[in-house]
Amino acid sequence: MSNNKKVYVVGTGVGAEMQTNEAREAIAKAEVHIGPQGLLEKYGDSLKPTFPYYHSNDVARIIESEHADVFAVLVSGDVGFYSGATRLSEALAAYELCFIPGVSTVNAFFAKLKLPWHDAALISMHGRKLNIVDTVRRNQLTFCLAGNNVTDIGTYLTKAGLKHIKTHVGENLGMPDERIYETNAESLAFGNYPSLTVLLFDNEAYDDRTLSGLSDGSFSRLQGVPMTKSETRAVVLSKLNLRPTDICWDVGAGTGSVTVEMALGVYHGRVYSLERREDAIKLIEKNCAAYHVGNVTTICGEAPVVLETLPMPDAVFIGGSGGNIEGIINAVLNKNPMARIVLTAVTLETTFAAFDALKKAGLTPEVVQLSVAQSKKAGAFHMMEAQNPVTIYSAGGA
Repeated sequence: MSNNKKVYVVGTGVGAEMQTNEAREAIAKAEVHIGPQGLLEKYGDSLKPTFPYYHSNDVARIIESEHADVFAVLVSGDVGFYSGATRLSEALAAYELCFIPGVSTVNAFFAKLKLPWHDAALISMHGRKLNIVDTVRRNQLTFCLAGNNVTDIGTYLTKAGLKHIKTHVGENLGMPDERIYETNAESLAFGNYPSLTVLLFDNEAYDDRTLSGLSDGSFSRLQGVPMTKSETRAVVLSKLNLRPTDICWDVGAGTGSVTVEMALGVYHGRVYSLERREDAIKLIEKNCAAYHVGNVTTICGEAPVVLETLPMPDAVFIGGSGGNIEGIINAVLNKNPMARIVLTAVTLETTFAAFDALKKAGLTPEVVQLSVAQSKKAGAFHMMEAQNPVTIYSAGGA
C-alpha cells in the first residue's frame, strides 16, 4: 500500500462558529472523514465515507485499507491540548501528516470570562488520575477539563480544606445549551454535570512554596501520639531527598508532621501514611487538611503486614516501628531495593536495633545524632532547654 496518502488531523474548535477556515478547507479537501461520531455529525460530509473511530490503531487501520489519497481525522478543540493527536502522530508516522490547530476550550473559556490565561495551570481530569488539590494549592488560576469527575473534584478540594475557592464552571461550551456561572469548590460535590464541563479555580491565597521544618505549634496534637519535631523533620526531609513525582511511605506517622512535609514536596506524587491507632489516623487527616495537601492516603494497620499492599516506594520514613524495624526494612527492600530509607531513634534499644537491621539488610547507613536546644523564658531572662537527642539513619537510594 502506498504511503503517499495525506492525513489532516483537524482540531474542530469549540462550536461551529469558532472553527477556523483552515480546518473547514482541510475537511472539504479530504475524501474520507474519521473521528468521534458527534464530530462527524457536526463537521463531516454525509456524502463522503465516514468512520466513527478515534483510537489511533483503528484510525491507522482505516487509512491503510481505504483507497483514497486525502483523509481528515477530527479531534475536538485543539490538536495540542489533551487530544488524541499525540498517539495519532505515532500511529500515522508512515503518512504525510498535517496538524490543523483549533480553538481550544482554554482559549474559549478564558475569553468568555474576559480573563488572561498565560499564568494559569492547565490540567485534565478527563479519563486521568491527577492530584488536583495540590495544583489548586500551588497556583492562583487552575483550568481543568473535568469530564465526568466534577463531583469528585469538589469532594477532594473540600476534604483538603479548599471548599471556599472561587470556581468558574463552563458547561457544553460552544453548544446551544452552553452555561457559564460562578460558584465555590464545595458546591461542586453536589449536582449533575455534563461530560463536557470545564472548571477554573481562582485561589487568591495560593501557596507554591515547598516548606520544610514547619513549626511544631502549627500541627494539631493528641495525647500519647508522638510527633517528629521541627528541627528533626528538616534533617529527615533533607536525607530523603524527595523528587516531585516520588511515591513515599511514612511508617508510624504519629501526628502526620512528616507526612505533611512529604506531601508538600512530592506534589506530583503520593504519600502513604501508616498508623495503627484510629484516632491518630483522624489526626493525620486533620493536619493534612490544614496544609491543603490532597496526595495522602492514610492507612490504619500494623507494619510490616500492610506494607505488602502498598505500591513501590521511592522514599520511606520510619518514625515508629512497633519493635519490628527489621521486618519493616525488609518489606521496603522487597518492594524496591533502591528505595531511600530514613529512620529515627530516640531510645538506646531502638538505636541499636536500627543499626543492626540496616546492616543485616546489606545497607551501609549514614548516621547523624541531632541534639537540639530551644530558648525558654525564665523570668526576665531566657535559657536554653535541651530536647532528647535523636539518632537519624539514612541509607539506600540511587
